[in-house]
Amino acid sequence: MPRRVPDLSVYLVTDRLLSRGRALVDVVLSAVRGGATVVQLREKEGSARETLELGRALLHRLRPLGVPLIVNDRVDLALALGADGVHVGQGDLPPEVARRLMGPDALVGLSITGAADLPTLDPAVVDYAGVGPIFPTGSKADATPALGLEELARLRCLLSVPIVAIGGITTANAPAVIAAGADGVSVVSAICSADDCELAASALAKAVREGLARRASPEG
Repeated sequence: MPRRVPDLSVYLVTDRLLSRGRALVDVVLSAVRGGATVVQLREKEGSARETLELGRALLHRLRPLGVPLIVNDRVDLALALGADGVHVGQGDLPPEVARRLMGPDALVGLSITGAADLPTLDPAVVDYAGVGPIFPTGSKADATPALGLEELARLRCLLSVPIVAIGGITTANAPAVIAAGADGVSVVSAICSADDCELAASALAKAVREGLARRASPEG
């Protein structure tokens, strides 16, 4: 039986440094109230134990709400937490190894930064692709060059799994990103750094719906 991929429409990637001193759990819960559908725990600072405790706090609050918690990079932490899945990049554990460790029911996401990465995605192993950066972004220091909307649309045609677009996504450009073929938008600063995280997530959810409507329209 195929694994069920969750609603990817507003995919929040956490960043404590961009959260303006606010508790990350509060930021995440505000975002979920506004419409965030998936949360990825991405912690580049702090110890593994700190991240584990943070993940436990998030999982305790998110699981009753039916919002999946995905762990970035760290399969060991995802397993220790009992998280819903793991997201790996091109320089992390190969997705087939992540799948073997996580088991058949977990979600496994893979970053795709361009057409050259496509051979690394086996749809029998990977549930969804994180494609980007679509636009220039300052929230990831080692980001590759921006792909743009035309390349996003081309990659959509070449990928057989759902895709979530990442990199420089805002409420202003999210409709065009969805219209180009993305199933959802993945954001960091657009929510974590917002004055009102709930309002920011709600605005993004509305922008995604606008993009879906635009894609369904005969006029495109």
